Amino acid sequence: QVQLVESGGGLVQAGDSLMLSCAASGLTFSNYGMGWFRQAPGKEREFVAAISWNGGYLYYADSVKGRFTISRDNGKKTVYLQMNSLEPEDTAVYYCAARATPYRNSGGTRHADYAYWGQGTQVTVSS
Repeated sequence: QVQLVESGGGLVQAGDSLMLSCAASGLTFSNYGMGWFRQAPGKEREFVAAISWNGGYLYYADSVKGRFTISRDNGKKTVYLQMNSLEPEDTAVYYCAARATPYRNSGGTRHADYAYWGQGTQVTVSS
């Protein structure tokens, strides 16, 4: 069974930073691209960032480009999301996800591209 467990969320002030972590088990982590999504109250789940199986391809939503950085450590089976210059509009539940197929170097911005999801971690940014 595949498990993805997010951690690192919390309550911060505007301008602060957080780093989210997602620990994976039950899959050959190094073969799969990973992504981060977020969902705010009353809104659809939206794409945040993605990283390919070997870390060679990175993609960010325009709303977070230049502020957020996605990375992975295949030895630790963990994907990270470093979030800087946080704003109240970043408030959401953040979800980690694993791609449905291995060795993909394209796509990864759609909910349907992913087969496995974590429980989510709450990020709240006060003004």
